Amino acid sequence: MVVGVATWELHLAGCRSLKDKRRILKSLKDRLHRRLNVSVAETAHQDTWQRAELTCCVVATDRRQAESVLSSADTFVESEALTRIVDSTTSFL
Repeated sequence: MVVGVATWELHLAGCRSLKDKRRILKSLKDRLHRRLNVSVAETAHQDTWQRAELTCCVVATDRRQAESVLSSADTFVESEALTRIVDSTTSFL
């Protein structure tokens, strides 16, 4: 069993309030969960309008499968029009 964890530091340029930020992140988290069956949570910067940190986790039978899912998640987040990835990290346990 392998646990893969990806963390993205995001810039949300269009946000004018925490309500805007919550709407964008909730949509992104829900779509990631639905499409890739991963767990996603906002893990930092909860009180900042245009900054967010999302962490995504997947449990897989082997590292190759976990890498594939996290790579797809990274591509999905990168393609999101309302967010820009500032930094990202990936680790496996």
